[in-house]
Amino acid sequence: MNAENIREVVREKYGQAAMQVSEGAGKSSCCGAGTAQTGCCDPITSNLYDEIQTEQIPQEALLASLGCGNPTALETLNPGETVLDLGSGGGIDVLLSARRVGPKGKAIGLDMTDEMLALARENQRKAGIKNAEFLKGEIENIPLPDGSVDVIISNCVINLSADKERVLREAFRVLKQGGRFAVSDIIVRGEMPLDVKRSMELWAGCVAGALEETEYRRKLAIAGFEGINIEPTRVYRMEDARQLLADQGIDVDQIAPLVDGKFMSGFVRAKKPGSSCCGPSCRGGSDAR
Repeated sequence: MNAENIREVVREKYGQAAMQVSEGAGKSSCCGAGTAQTGCCDPITSNLYDEIQTEQIPQEALLASLGCGNPTALETLNPGETVLDLGSGGGIDVLLSARRVGPKGKAIGLDMTDEMLALARENQRKAGIKNAEFLKGEIENIPLPDGSVDVIISNCVINLSADKERVLREAFRVLKQGGRFAVSDIIVRGEMPLDVKRSMELWAGCVAGALEETEYRRKLAIAGFEGINIEPTRVYRMEDARQLLADQGIDVDQIAPLVDGKFMSGFVRAKKPGSSCCGPSCRGGSDAR
């Protein structure tokens, strides 16, 4: 599959997920069949947000959460900062970030799927959050000026891009000097046989394009980042694979042992070189546009 084909598959899948939530189907899907909050035992998307956070946002934002981590718990967000969420989906991480940066800060969501953007804007309206904005665009071509954001977050999205080098270059470009890159992503641990990786596309695509850990570090460094750190948050074992691959028409008993411990969710942190700052006043403002 070429880059455009991959993009269209992802767009269609996430559009369908947004429509499920909007139409009241009660669950969404990424890397599995749904979320723990809807009674599903998906080991990737379940139990990512605590009760305090889930009470701050509409239920639809939670149901449309297709991530593998909680990037709002990954990085300290300071009042007055501008935060950009790459692949913002139903808006859960944007809305939580907007509350943390306060009225003088701003949270921006970027997504290429019309259905997700519509859902996110409706979730913003329900939450009554004013300091958030949702933009249409691709994470390979971020529609923001150079040096315009303080923090970039993302939740199980960069792995879906066919051109990760461009995504990381764009992230580096739009960050201010000293800006932080703090994302949740799926990461491969060690070598993965090609036939197994193809079978793992049944994890709804969330691991199909996942980078090996050392390769992720290398691509971040090539883009210009420093202070690179990858922290495992969930390592997926045989039973996780059994849950996700059941009823998919493949030999689960054969595949599950081969993927045991090979994939993980992780926090990926890095920094754009430059001066650090203790508050918004020395960053020349927080408006991203």
